Amino acid sequence: MKNQKDLPRGCITALVTPFTADGIDLDAYGELIDFQIDNGAGGIVALGTTGESPTVDEGERRELIAYAKERIGGRVPLIVGTGSNNTKQTKRMTQDAEKYGADGILAVTPYYNKASIKGLIEHYREVAAATELPIILYNVPSRTGLDMGTPTLEGLYDVKNIVGVKEASGSVIRAERILNTFGDRYSVYSGCDELTLPLLSIGAIGVISAVGNIVPREMSTLCRAFFDKDTEKSAKVQLQLYDLIEEMFAEVNPIPIKTALCLMGKCKDIFRLPMCASTRKEKIHSILTRYEII
Repeated sequence: MKNQKDLPRGCITALVTPFTADGIDLDAYGELIDFQIDNGAGGIVALGTTGESPTVDEGERRELIAYAKERIGGRVPLIVGTGSNNTKQTKRMTQDAEKYGADGILAVTPYYNKASIKGLIEHYREVAAATELPIILYNVPSRTGLDMGTPTLEGLYDVKNIVGVKEASGSVIRAERILNTFGDRYSVYSGCDELTLPLLSIGAIGVISAVGNIVPREMSTLCRAFFDKDTEKSAKVQLQLYDLIEEMFAEVNPIPIKTALCLMGKCKDIFRLPMCASTRKEKIHSILTRYEII
């Protein structure tokens, strides 16, 4: 990927990070990658929110990125989450991601210490200057306490390798405002599975999906049907997935997603604190059974 036009379309899955008791389960990770690609995912996001990235140390990050790049083998792009609330650290992780094979970067807005608009613009300018990779900005105020608005995008307009936005504010209006103002400059991904079709309908190019971990074929079909102008089919899939998506976000992501994958036999039910085991395992089992996933 070199620019906005090269960004993958459709369902880009934000992959979980399967853990062992003392490290990362690379064998399980490889099988999850194959499961995604074999079922139509247009790209893989490693070390995003769903990948419990704050708990993965920098040595593990390098190992995981290099492994993912080799396992993917050029079949789809590998996008790596490198955002933090420390600009120096974000730059270092971004450079590591580029060195070890990432095709693009997903950079969340700084959290906890947050930032002014000016600070946010300067943060992203420094990160962008540290890499030649295309960067997708990630707006998820429910987690960061910082809602990135259009003034930030305006202030970054001339930074050529900032090419997209993952919009996870939960607001269709926010995505509409971005597309109306900057649609020729920034591509938009839905960051909320339940809003995939609404955002596609106003010009988004896909979804960076958590639920895609367990139903990659369905999420890919939803997007592909829309691009093929079969809006009736796309709407049908979106509505069919409603109850599943609702359950997958009944607890903090990625707890339900990883629990579901465990029940599917695809990874161990191991989290790193402060993430912990689900309190809704029976309900997750029930909905997976209802959807004939297990």
